[in-house]
Amino acid sequence: MNNIYNYTIEKLEKYFIDKGDRKFRAHQIYEWLYRKRIDDIDKMSNLKKEVIENVKEDFTIDKIKIVDIRKGKDVVKYLFELIDGNYIEAVLMKHDYGNSLCVSSEVGCNMGCKFCESGRLKKIRNLETYEMVQQILIVEKEENIRISHVVLMGIGEPFDNYNNIIDFIKIINYPKGIALGARHITVSTCGLIKQIEKFTKENLQVNLAISLHAPNDELRSELMPINKANSLDKLMEVIKEYININNRRVTFEYIMLDNVNDTVECAKELCHLLKGLNCYVNLIPYNETENNEFKRSNINKINRFYDILKKNKINVTIRREFGSLIDAACGQLRAKKERV
Repeated sequence: MNNIYNYTIEKLEKYFIDKGDRKFRAHQIYEWLYRKRIDDIDKMSNLKKEVIENVKEDFTIDKIKIVDIRKGKDVVKYLFELIDGNYIEAVLMKHDYGNSLCVSSEVGCNMGCKFCESGRLKKIRNLETYEMVQQILIVEKEENIRISHVVLMGIGEPFDNYNNIIDFIKIINYPKGIALGARHITVSTCGLIKQIEKFTKENLQVNLAISLHAPNDELRSELMPINKANSLDKLMEVIKEYININNRRVTFEYIMLDNVNDTVECAKELCHLLKGLNCYVNLIPYNETENNEFKRSNINKINRFYDILKKNKINVTIRREFGSLIDAACGQLRAKKERV
């Protein structure tokens, strides 16, 4: 049986039509699941008995569960256990503009970025759509808050789980679903070119973020093996196409690694690479871990890098830090649980 939270409204409408029923049943169920937050089919009181029995026969409402919570200033990190015993994480960040949830898309990750903690935990499987949707629903219930922004930047490469993340976006964006505006949803990718080309045609109007982290192929391939098959030249071509077709600004994420990618030369190369693009750069102070050889750039180097980009008319910000005292790097809490 399939989990009912896997279903977009279109797929649920088709289910009822195939059953010889009318598609408005799908809207009734969405109202219960997402507006009233009722996860017991027997309590959906405006459904006919035979409809309830069919739904119970064809769907599960299995749920992931919180097994650990770590709290810091304006940040809460959740460790979830999945039905099969695997673990994932989500991170709640409390901003002055609302509550943002960083959602995982896979159990582990195969991209192998050398600076990434979750990359040490190899991919076991994709998350199903319901396992991403429930990260939002469960955190909202736990905290008694409304999640206003969602970023697919947790464990995993979202575009390596393409079909499920597209359904996830459609569910959380749908007005009778979780009802998040498209501009409040961000998908981050390390640069899978074929999937970006496909995503360009989806016309979802969500935000696209590229994990860049280096201004040239040699350094990027050293830090991010995926670059060997998705070179910067090809990546920049598809990004330009994405911007032209969707008229959307692209974010480039850039982790600041001491004496690796934080030099004046790197800053100038990055300016040349991004010149004329509708984009902005998010400079990210690195979260050091016990398992990694990289060190964080000091604030003077980060500010110097920032100033060079600004002087070259590149829109740039320095990301506000969250959770430095609660193992904030992706994958840390999961890794510690699995070592127990």
